[in-house]
Amino acid sequence: MDPDLPPAPDLPNVRRLEAVGFRAWPAASSLYDGSWLIRLTAGHPSKRLNSVNPLDPSDYRDIEIRLEKARKRFADYGRPMLVRQTPLAPQQLIDHMDSRDWSRLGETIVMTCDLPAGDSGDALDYLPSHDVGRFVDARIHVAAEPPTLKPGLTEIVNAIKPETGFFVFEAKDRAATAVALAVQDNDLAGVLQLGVHEKARGQGLGASILHACLRWAQLRGARRAWVQVEAENTAAVALYRKSGFGEAYRYVYREASQP
Repeated sequence: MDPDLPPAPDLPNVRRLEAVGFRAWPAASSLYDGSWLIRLTAGHPSKRLNSVNPLDPSDYRDIEIRLEKARKRFADYGRPMLVRQTPLAPQQLIDHMDSRDWSRLGETIVMTCDLPAGDSGDALDYLPSHDVGRFVDARIHVAAEPPTLKPGLTEIVNAIKPETGFFVFEAKDRAATAVALAVQDNDLAGVLQLGVHEKARGQGLGASILHACLRWAQLRGARRAWVQVEAENTAAVALYRKSGFGEAYRYVYREASQP
């Protein structure tokens, strides 16, 4: 084994993290073709919400037929078909995409960290909000996203079934400076949509709001936390590593080359 290569992903762990990830960020439409999960969301362009997700390395029958069926579904939504290539994707499907020069749209790292058992009597450093509208407005402001995404983002957040905590840090003028969403699913907790406004960066707000999310989850009984971060976002990767997160696995999105 090459010592410079990361260890092979733990597939049962990958399957569990994939499942909680889907529940934490639910698509408007989810349907299965065998073990391929097809997620589509007309109201939001997130790739995680609009992709084909193969979930069994042994399910590689009729690749071309199934991809064409999926492509038509995506076309009905007015979106290009994306395949989310995780360690659960069949090698035969990967070879198929490689042989046809499918492009790779970035790389995402899934990271986890263990949380120490917390004293349920300890106080929270920061109380989360339960106001969806406030969180959505803050997220759009902090990320400088177009206001047209508000209805779609509101629909996604409202559809989350596990327990959620909305964390919003504000300046003295009440403008949001940092946001994050914590989703607890049994003993696992995900931190999503973490962002710091560009004018408030370099002040430690990212670490503070991450700590607030983890503390909330810990006191609610979570024993492990997970995040998904784009590999090219070196500042965020460094923040998570400094906070005790380690890499579990990576994935990329694949898109068919245009004829």
